[in-house]
Order: sequence, then structure tokens, then C-alpha cells
Amino acid sequence: MQRFTEQFDVVVVGAGHAGCEAAMAAARMGLKTALFTLNVDLIAQMSCNPAVGGIAKGHLVREVDALGGIMGEVTDAVGIQFRLLNTSRGPAVWSPRAQCDKQAYRLKMREVLESQANLKIKQAEVADLIVEDPAGVVGTAAPGCPAEQSSATTESRELRSENSRNLVRGLRLRDGRTVRAGAVIITTGTFLNGLIHCGEQQYPAGRSGEPPAVLLGE
Repeated sequence: MQRFTEQFDVVVVGAGHAGCEAAMAAARMGLKTALFTLNVDLIAQMSCNPAVGGIAKGHLVREVDALGGIMGEVTDAVGIQFRLLNTSRGPAVWSPRAQCDKQAYRLKMREVLESQANLKIKQAEVADLIVEDPAGVVGTAAPGCPAEQSSATTESRELRSENSRNLVRGLRLRDGRTVRAGAVIITTGTFLNGLIHCGEQQYPAGRSGEPPAVLLGE
């Protein structure tokens, strides 16, 4: 019998743009939600160009906004430049774009998340998923988990491949704690077993200078 240290209706793994939106959507529906991230100080960190909008991304932002998302609202709060692009061309390619303060964006996003009812932010590394078949719970263990949990690894992974009806019922953290969840949403982005290529050099990282999520990617 699998024992869980915590229980949620929805667990979101990864607190980038997608993870923040998924967690907020679930919490606003009244579901008890947990958002797991490797570093709470880097929630919704803008990795590259801190722009929201433009011809390509603008379509996504409008769709997110139409569905009640928070990316556009946070951008309005921390934007430092707002422009309409391509005004020298036809109206078909006009596109609004906002440049954000990178630090202010992640701080504002965290503020919005922390003020949302039904939503808890957790700093921890997710090591593996706990899979359940119709007959009961199947334990899993990734490398780095306590030794007593590792005996079920081979059996569980074989069962997963043989029975497509298996369901994810929770997750196991690096420190061995287990979290029960009605649904698990994985939004790890580039951090899932991430590898950076720089010239002839290669090294593991989620973003430059930040560790990847290796255990979950194995």
C-alpha cells in the first residue's frame, strides 16, 4: 500500500510560463493545486528576450488571455516599452509587443501565484512518477531515491509497457517523499534532462547556470 505525505487534486511540475498558467487555471477551478519548481526565486524567469507579443507569440498570448490566463495581465503591470510593430507595412502584419522588466516579471508572477487560493508553491525536485494499474498501486523509483524503493522499479516499468491503461497517481520527490495527485501536469520545458551545446562543449543544464531535471528525465 503506497503511503503519501501530501495529497492534491492537481500537481504541476515546472514553473515556467506554461506551468504558471496551468497551476492558476486548476486553482481557479477550485482544485487543490501544487506547483513544483527547482527554485522559487526563478518562477516564470524570462530566459532570453523579455518580450511578450509580436507576430508569432502574440497569437499565443491572445489565446491565453481569452482563456483567462495571467501572462498578459502580468505583462501590463511590468512592461517598460509598448510598441506596434510593422506599421510601415500593411495592417495584416501589425502586431503589438511589450518589452518587460525581466526581474519585475518573475516577481509579479510569483506574487500573483502566492495570492491565489487553492494553490501551493513547492520547491523540490521531482524524481519519478507513481503509476497505478487497475489492480492497485505500482511503486516506481528513479536513481537517487532511497534504496528500499528501488526494488519495484523494474517490475513497474515492465508493467507500464505491457498495460497502456496504467494511470499516474502521484509523484516521488528526490528526498523520498511522495505526493498523491488526481492529475499530474509536466511543464519542465528545457530542464527535462537538459543539455547545453556551446561550440564543441556539452554540459547538462536546464538554463545556463542552472541544474537540469535529470531524475525525472530518466
